[in-house]
Amino acid sequence: MLSRSLLCCVLLCAAAPASAADYYAGKTIEFTVGADVGGGFDIYARTIAKHLPRHIPGHPVIVVKNLPGAGSGKAATYIYAVAPKDGTAIGALMPGAVIGPLIEDGPKPQYDATKLVYLATADSVTRICTSYGNSKIQTFADAQQQKGAMGASAAGGSSRDYANMVRKAAGAQFDVVGGYKGSAEMMLAIERGEVDGMCGWDWPSLKASKPDWIRDNKVHILAQFGLEPDPELTQRGVPPIWQFIKKEEDKKPVELVLSQQVFGRPYIAPPGTPEEALKLLRDGFMATMADKEFLDEAQRAKLAVNPLDGGKVQEVVSRIYASPPAVVARAKELIRD
Repeated sequence: MLSRSLLCCVLLCAAAPASAADYYAGKTIEFTVGADVGGGFDIYARTIAKHLPRHIPGHPVIVVKNLPGAGSGKAATYIYAVAPKDGTAIGALMPGAVIGPLIEDGPKPQYDATKLVYLATADSVTRICTSYGNSKIQTFADAQQQKGAMGASAAGGSSRDYANMVRKAAGAQFDVVGGYKGSAEMMLAIERGEVDGMCGWDWPSLKASKPDWIRDNKVHILAQFGLEPDPELTQRGVPPIWQFIKKEEDKKPVELVLSQQVFGRPYIAPPGTPEEALKLLRDGFMATMADKEFLDEAQRAKLAVNPLDGGKVQEVVSRIYASPPAVVARAKELIRD
C-alpha cells in the first residue's frame, strides 16, 4: 500500500498540467497569408514559417496558405470568425486590414480589429511612392505638375489609399487605376507600361521583390512615407511626404494613416485563443526574429527585420482606435476614391 505522502505525490503529478512541449506536439498550425503568392507579405510569411517551428515547444508543422482579398480583410474575417480558436490558426495581414475598419467607408467588416490577438510584427516599415523606367514622372514635383497613372488594388489596400491621400493632401495629379489583385500583378503592369508606378509600397518589399529595379536604376522613388525619415532612403535623396503637405489640418489625419506602418507585418491569432497557446506563439515569434538562421536568410532576401512583440502591437492598435473623431473623419476623406 502506498504511504499517504507518496499517494499525495502521485495525485499531484497526475493533476499537473502538461508541459509546454505537449501542447503543440504532433499538431499542425495553418498559417493564412492575406496576400497573393510572390509579393512582399507572402515572402516574409513563408520565410518566418520555415524557422518558426524550431521556436515553438513541440515543434508543430506549419502549413502556409494564401487567402488574398479586400486588402487582407478576407483573411482577417477568416481568422476572426471561422478559424479554430485552439492555437492552430495564425494569420499574416496587411496593416490596412487592421486600421481599415476605422478609416474606410463601406460595409462594416465581419471582424473587430481591436479583438484580434496580435502575436508580433516583423517590421515597422517605411512606404514609398514610385514610378518606373521612362515615365515622365520621375520626381514628386513632376507628379504635382502633370498627370500619371498609379496602379492600385481593391479598396483597403495601401496602393489605393496612399495614392488617393497624396492626390488630396499633397497635390499629386494621379489617376488611380484599380482592380489589380496584389503587388505581384501590379509590378507586371508597371513593367508593361500600363501604369506609371505604385504608391504605398513597402520599401523592404521593393528591395526583396525587384532588387534589379534598384540596381539598374529602373525605379524612381518619388517620396517616402513614415512618422520618421528612413536613413537609407534619406541618403538616397528621397524626400519625406511631409515636405509636400501644406495644410496644417491635414497633418494629423496623414499621421493617423501612416501610424499603421508601426506594425508593418502584423501576425495574428483568433480572439479566444487559449493563454497557454498565445504565450507559446508570441514567444516563438520573437525568438524567431532573433534567430541567426532566420536573420541570415532574411538578409539574403533583403527582408528588413525590426520586430515588435504582440502585446505592444495590441496597445498601438488600441491607441489608434481612440483617435479624435475629427481626425478620423478627415483621414477617411483623404483615402476615399
